[in-house]
Order: sequence, then C-alpha cells, then structure tokens
Amino acid sequence: MRLFRKLRKKLIALGQFKSYLIYAFGEIILIVIGISIAWKINDLNDIRKNNLLEQKIYFNLKEELNTNLGILNGLVVEYPETIIYLENTLNYVSVDQLNLTEGAKDTIINISDKEVKLLNASINSIINTTKFEFIENTSLKDLIIIYPNLIESFKKQDDQIKAIVTNRLKPVLEEYVSLVDMLSNEDSKYDHIKEFGAKSDYTALLASKEYQNSIIDRLLHTQKQLDNAKSLRGKTKILITKLNEELD
Repeated sequence: MRLFRKLRKKLIALGQFKSYLIYAFGEIILIVIGISIAWKINDLNDIRKNNLLEQKIYFNLKEELNTNLGILNGLVVEYPETIIYLENTLNYVSVDQLNLTEGAKDTIINISDKEVKLLNASINSIINTTKFEFIENTSLKDLIIIYPNLIESFKKQDDQIKAIVTNRLKPVLEEYVSLVDMLSNEDSKYDHIKEFGAKSDYTALLASKEYQNSIIDRLLHTQKQLDNAKSLRGKTKILITKLNEELD
C-alpha cells in the first residue's frame, strides 16, 4: 500500500492526471477483487462449518435411530409371543380349577409387560432448534418432522396396554388369586400358611367377565401395537437409509 501511495503522488506531481485516473481505477478494482476473495474465503469457511455441523447432526440422529430400530426389532418378535400367551389364557376359560396344571396357573397369572423406551431426544433437538436449517435434503426433512408424532402415537398405545394391566388385570387377579401359591412347596416353614391361608379360586377368576374382558382388551391392543411397531420400524429403516446416503 505504501508503494501505491508513492506512485499515486508521483503521477499527480508530474501532472499525469489521465494516468492517475487509470491507476486509481485499477487500484479500486484490485481492492474489490481482494474483498471478493475474502468474502469467498469466508463463505467457503461457513460452508465447511455448516457441512461439519450437518454431518454431526446426521451422525447423532443415526445413533438414536439405530437404538430405536434394535428395540423395535425385538418388539416385533415379542408381541406375537404375548398375543399367543393371551390367546392361550382365554382357552382356559370354563376349565375346572382341579384340571389346571401349575404351568396353566403360571400362564393365567402372568401379567408382565415390558417397559418400552424409544429415543427421540436428538430428533426433537433438531426440529426445535436452528439445527433443522442445516439439513438440505427436503425428503429427509419431511421424514424427520413426522417421526416424533409416530413415536408419540406408539407411546400412547403402549400406555393404554399398561393401564389395562395395572388398573384392570392386576386388581381382578388380586381378588381371586392368593400369593400363597407362589411360596415354595419345598420349604416347611410355609406349611402353615399354605394349609390355613386364603386359597386361590381360579374357577371364579376365569368365569369373571372383568377378567375375560381385560384379557381380550389387552389382546386387541397388543395386536394393534404390533402393527404400530412394524410401521414405525419401516419408517425408522427409511430414515436410516436416507441418513446413510447423506453421510456417504
């Protein structure tokens, strides 16, 4: 810049005004070019930073989705087993208590329900923050937007099943089934309670409309949840495939 100033002063001193104008115009062009290059470098840096951030977003989301996929794969196997168990339970209706095996009794009182926790922290973080702006793939954006709603629908159905188990099945079982049955027959210290304690009435339990309706209600909701799990698994696979395409 010092050299340019000296040259500019020399041209003015020599009265070469036309040459000075040409020089000044050239200097302006050089300055504009320099500024444009600086802007371009900044733009390239911003693009690079945005690309790195986008890749990080995709990676975190992919980890979350892979976890959900593993859970859903397990549920697609487990729900049919639960359905079969519930159908077998209904087959015991009208069977006399004396004809029930210990295995049958275990089936009747088995009300266990697996806790399902699908992850959605990363995807909600993307939707509810400026991270969403860094995703350029439109079809991927559309899938990301609807995914939390699918998880929420799945959760609501799961809550309904848990409500049936907790609020309906458990109380009716406690009414007719004595926990004395669960004590070991091998240990003599339980002989007294087993002889004089309250006895289970499986015949009355199986004849109870509340019990039958609760089992059927749980069966129908589990069948619906199996369809939900398959659908959500399909959407999860598609999202993972789209993310892999963006990460390649």
